[in-house]
Amino acid sequence: MLTKSKVQDFLKEIEVDDLVSNFQVMGNDVYIDMTSHSPAMHEKKKLEVAMKQAFASEFGEHINLKLKIVSPELPATPATNEIKGKQIPGIQNIIAIASGKGGVGKSTVSANLAVTLAKMGFKVGLLDADIYGPSVPTMLDTEGQKPISVEVNGRNLMKPIENYGVKMLSIGYFSGANQAVVWRGPMASKALNQMIRDADWGELDFLLIDLPPGTGDIHLSIIQEVPVTGAVIVSTPQHVALADVRKGIAMFNMESINIPVLGLVENMAYFTPEELPDNKYYIFGKQGAQYMAEDLGIPVLGEIPLIQSIREAGDVGRPAALQENSKISEIYTKTAQNMVESLVERNKNLPATEAVKITTMAGCSPKKK
Repeated sequence: MLTKSKVQDFLKEIEVDDLVSNFQVMGNDVYIDMTSHSPAMHEKKKLEVAMKQAFASEFGEHINLKLKIVSPELPATPATNEIKGKQIPGIQNIIAIASGKGGVGKSTVSANLAVTLAKMGFKVGLLDADIYGPSVPTMLDTEGQKPISVEVNGRNLMKPIENYGVKMLSIGYFSGANQAVVWRGPMASKALNQMIRDADWGELDFLLIDLPPGTGDIHLSIIQEVPVTGAVIVSTPQHVALADVRKGIAMFNMESINIPVLGLVENMAYFTPEELPDNKYYIFGKQGAQYMAEDLGIPVLGEIPLIQSIREAGDVGRPAALQENSKISEIYTKTAQNMVESLVERNKNLPATEAVKITTMAGCSPKKK
């Protein structure tokens, strides 16, 4: 008759007793709980086959061995330290607007989104983080202006320039129009940090950060300095631009950064001549951003056409989104609404004080939780 002591001795003999956590003998049935040396499925299967062969050889085929083999507990993986900056008092959401390469109209999109959000009733700030090619002063008709110093709670802070309901800061306010900014990375990063932390931004629903193209020191500096809520990627439809978009999205998705991409804005999506407003000519390719967005699982926030009035409006410092009852104004309004909807979705898991509950209709004011 099979006894528990016989089984125990046999387990020691075949040197698996250290793997056994519990066993019972009930007549011809032997129940054994044990842990595999490895979590790999094939290793667990090998152990099961070897145990059954050993028991059959030792005790006979009439013994029913019922094994429960579990994987070993793996050591806890240390949490990756995310690069997150300190919260800026009064600023609810910080949106980074980025592009994989230059020349896709990122700054134009940033300026138009900023004034559109302001038109919708939000308190908006815009930081021009493109140190080497600042364009916000030109696009928002503030060239030549200089931020003044104000005292807030015993600190001397920069007061952002304001126009069209948008508070803004740019290195362009501190350098001459024809003066090149020739700085190394650390120097540029320090200047940006000052514009972020040493400025009197006040209460803002959104701070949009117009990043330089590509990925590099400036991007990491911004991410380290401020808690970015989400990123918006701007691209044109052609393959060479979209290839760089993947790199930009990959940067935000890095485990140490982990910033959600709210969506993709396809700029210069098609050309519409002024005399033929209903015609669309896909000069740079058709729906390239949409195909990529579907592939990456992110939404397309908007398709901005290539039309002359957008360029003209940017050159004279009055963003095209300010043109009342125009097609481009409607497009930017819808794009801003889509961005806000995506942001609200991302904010669902954040504490109530961090989220902005928004009715996404043009002209509506934000309702904070």
